Parts: sequence; C-alpha cells; structure tokens
Amino acid sequence: MLFNSIDFLIFFPVVTLIYFIIPRKVRYIWLLVASYYFYMCWNAKYAFLLLTSTVVTWLCGRLIYAVEKPAMRKFFLAACLCVNLGILFFFKYFDFFMANCNRVLSSLHMQLWDRSFDVLLPVGISFYTFQALGYTMDVYRGKVEPERNILRYALFVSFFPQLVAGPIERSESLLGQMRDLEKKKLWNYENVAGGLTLMVWGLFVKMVIADRAALLVDTVFENYYLHGTVALATAAVGFSIQIYCDFMGYSTIAIGAARVMGFKLMENFETPYFARSVGEFWKRWHISLSTWFRDYLYIPLGGSRCSKPRKYFNTMVTMAVSGLWHGANWNYVVWGLLHGAYQVIGDMTAGLRAKLYDALHTKKESFSFHLAQAVCTFVLVDAAWIFFRAPSVAHALRFCKRLATKWDPWNLFNGTVYTLGLDRPEFNILIVSLAVLFLVDLIRYRKKQEITGFLKEQCVWFRWGVIIALIAATLVFGVYGISFESSQFIYFQF
Repeated sequence: MLFNSIDFLIFFPVVTLIYFIIPRKVRYIWLLVASYYFYMCWNAKYAFLLLTSTVVTWLCGRLIYAVEKPAMRKFFLAACLCVNLGILFFFKYFDFFMANCNRVLSSLHMQLWDRSFDVLLPVGISFYTFQALGYTMDVYRGKVEPERNILRYALFVSFFPQLVAGPIERSESLLGQMRDLEKKKLWNYENVAGGLTLMVWGLFVKMVIADRAALLVDTVFENYYLHGTVALATAAVGFSIQIYCDFMGYSTIAIGAARVMGFKLMENFETPYFARSVGEFWKRWHISLSTWFRDYLYIPLGGSRCSKPRKYFNTMVTMAVSGLWHGANWNYVVWGLLHGAYQVIGDMTAGLRAKLYDALHTKKESFSFHLAQAVCTFVLVDAAWIFFRAPSVAHALRFCKRLATKWDPWNLFNGTVYTLGLDRPEFNILIVSLAVLFLVDLIRYRKKQEITGFLKEQCVWFRWGVIIALIAATLVFGVYGISFESSQFIYFQF
C-alpha cells in the first residue's frame, strides 16, 4: 500500500478515526492489527518473516535480561543476530554471494550453485530487521529494559508509518512512547494539524518533484550512450534530486502520519545538500541509518578513538557495509566506498587545506567560502550517486567516461534539455517546484524549523494559502497515470 495511493487515502483516516474512538487500553492492539494489514497488502505470506523477526528478538531480549552469566548473554545475542541476519542474507544476498563465489571458482572449473534463487525481496526487510536488532543490542547494553508485552513490542517492530522505509527507530524512543500509550491524550489539535501538513508536504515533493524528475533520469540513464555531457550531467543532478525528494518525501509522510496519532518519530533528513563536507552530509542524510551504523558498527569497531589507520579502516568498513545494506550489487558497495574515501581523504588533507586557506588569506566564515564548500560537496555526492543509480559498476564507469569526454555545451541553449523525458512545460514545472523546495530547505537550514513550525508563526491566511496551494499543486501537477504506476518509493526495495 503506497502512501500516494487511493488505498492509503482510505486506510489512514479509517485507522486514525477508530484509534481515537476506541478505549485507550486496546489502542496498541488496534494499531498492531492495522500495521500487519498494511504490510500484508504487499505480500501476505511475508508477514510470517516479520512475525519471526519479532518473536526471535523479543525472546532473546527477555533471555539476555534474565541471565547473569556474560557468556550466556553473548550467546543469546549472537543467536539473535544469526537468525535475523541469516534471514536477511537468504532473501537479499544469497544470489549475490553465490554468483561471486562461482565467478571466483570458475577459474578452477568449479561451481557451488548452478541456478539463481528467484524470490521476491520482502518489502522493508532491511528496515524492520535493523530496528528489531537495535532493540536486542540495547537490551544487551542495558540501555532499555525488555518489553514484557509481546503485542506492544510487535507494534514497535511493525508500526505502519515507518515499517517499510523507516525512519529506523530506537527502542528507547518509540517503544517508550508505546508503553505510555494509555496516558496519551486522545486528541491534540497541534499534532493533528502539524502531522497532516507534513503529509501534504511529503506528497508534494514525492509526486510533483521526485516522480517528475524520475522521467528525465530514467530516459537518460537507460540510453546514456546516445547523450553527451549536458544530458548526462542533467540526469546525474536529476537523480540526486529524485532520490532526495523520494526518500525525504516518504519519511516526511511517515513522520506526519505518526504525529497525527501522537507519536514522535526521529528526523531522517536535515537539508543534506546544504552540507559543507561529506562527513556533514552523512549527519544530515538518512540520519536514522547513519546513526544506527555509527552506534552498532563504527563505534564497536573502535570508532575514532584509535590510531589514524584504524580510524580510516573503521570508516571504510562502515561505509562499505552501508552500501551493501542498500542492495546486493557491487555498484552499491562502490557507492559506499566512495563516500568512505571522501571522508578519509578529507580527514587526511584537513591540515594541508587549513594551511592553504591561511596562505591565501581565505575568509573561512564568509558566505562565498561556505557556498564553495557546499557546491564541492554536492559535486562529490552527485558523482557517487551515478554508481548508486546505474545497474552495474561497468555501466556507471561508461556513463562517467562519456560524461567527461562528450562535451556539447551548445545543448544548454538549443532546447535539447526539453527532449530528455520532459517537454518544456513539464521541465518548467519541475524548476518551479525545485524553487519551492529550495526555499523550504533554506528556511529549515537557517531557522532550524520544519515547515510546520514556520507556518505556525505566520498569519492564518498565509498558512492556509500555502497548504491549499500545496494540495492543489499535488492534485494538478502530481505524476499520475497507468504508465507511472511503477513509481514506488525508491527505498522500498531496500
């Protein structure tokens, strides 16, 4: 069930209305039933995997808390990790692993597996697996007490707004809110109004910007060998816009839907393209995942409190695993390694760059310097996105080679950009929509306010004018139709 579908437009109000009406003691049960129905709309049989992950992590959490011997605690934690990561590996990485083993063994005329394991990847499996494992590791570390009520814990793992594409919530936050569910007020106007506003904004950036940019990106990437530098650069920038608006749009809708019901989910994006370094970019992009890897992988490896070589090794391993988390393909690994290399090189050259800035009398607090940093960071991030979007590393390398060698600057002025999947009116709609996005992100960056906080400070006529305009723009300019039914949220596949 997509957020931008008629089904969800019916599902969400019905679930929310009943949630507000029923007795407080059974509200979590109702949300649990609604969440499983939401997930089963994708593929009913895969709800068993969600249930398995829930039961295993709940039981292991209870056992870890109950035993006192460190060896037994480690055993139950290891068992939990093996079961959940084993399921994830089987469904997401088995074919990738066997194909690479066969490629290595082919030189010896050997083969481990002679056919592919053709199975549909369970939607959101990486998200709910990491959320459940985070709970188990928090119990092991003593950060939270295990949840006694398995139904309440099952709701924590399966909460429908963030089930299939995050944010990946921490147990101390979301589970704590669910434990206090009976104490929550049935109705809070600010939560409802603010949540619905976030949902409207999320639908706007998804349907008007992301899905429109996808038409241009798909057209060029699928036929990159027919285009030159201008078209390829436009598509690369277009994909950076598409994936940001697609994923940020989903997260915004999820946060808004949860807020309507009185839950506060963590922010997942904080103007990432205003970042002035790649390290800062990762503090602003997919925050729930980057902090998960920081807390449960990077720091256990040693983090930054170690020698420089070890720190760089930890960074590269973390970013490589982050890339692999996104998909069973080498292009995702290369994407992660590029981001790791950016951070390592940035740290290694920090002293040299500081001396260079001093020698050139650079005003490091000036707007121009900050702008140059943001532009350079965006170029680096955008170059890495090519590997993320391309179907293979070889495809990405050929794309980059053509981008660098097939110069055609005249195509900036002869109307060629209006033949890349979007005609002139559609392209102009995209540009205007991006101007709106830039303005909202600029307010967020400068004032540290999300759109709801900013609108709350404005006059009533302005506030309602903006909301009505967003709704109208989504209805009129949103991408609809049979040919666009495949425009799901990109991160559903992960």
